[in-house]
Amino acid sequence: MAVSNFPTSLCSLRRHLLWPLIPQRGYRGDSPTDSGKDVLEIPLPPWQERPDEPLDTKRARLLYESRKRGMLENCILLSLFAKENLARMSEEQLNRYDRLINEPSNDWDIYYWATEAKPTPAEFETDVMAMLREFAKNRNREQRLRQPDLEYLFEPPR
Repeated sequence: MAVSNFPTSLCSLRRHLLWPLIPQRGYRGDSPTDSGKDVLEIPLPPWQERPDEPLDTKRARLLYESRKRGMLENCILLSLFAKENLARMSEEQLNRYDRLINEPSNDWDIYYWATEAKPTPAEFETDVMAMLREFAKNRNREQRLRQPDLEYLFEPPR
């Protein structure tokens, strides 16, 4: 029996002895000794309202921007929200939604505000943010695993 355990023991011993010598890869975390010198800050252009944009163009752009986010969670959340709400939003609400999804530089902020993991800053605390928060609660327990297909764009409005 000792013979059959020999290869397993050898592998375990080798892993134990060599592990400290192998450079470790992966996330290093928020180390207090991190100087931040390796972080590249890319300045984003400031958000600007587009007052002369036709409403149909604005809705189409916001639909696209709701689907093409920096993180999957927001792609799903915002694309489904856009599908359900963009068509019936007023021009003022569309402008507030435009500002909400395009002014913050970090998509995680939008996600945390929508899911109430962090408080929403006063400048984004609007009726549209309240709609998004309510939508994120998913009270109907819908399965929201992917973005909606685009066929609904070709259906007559309800």
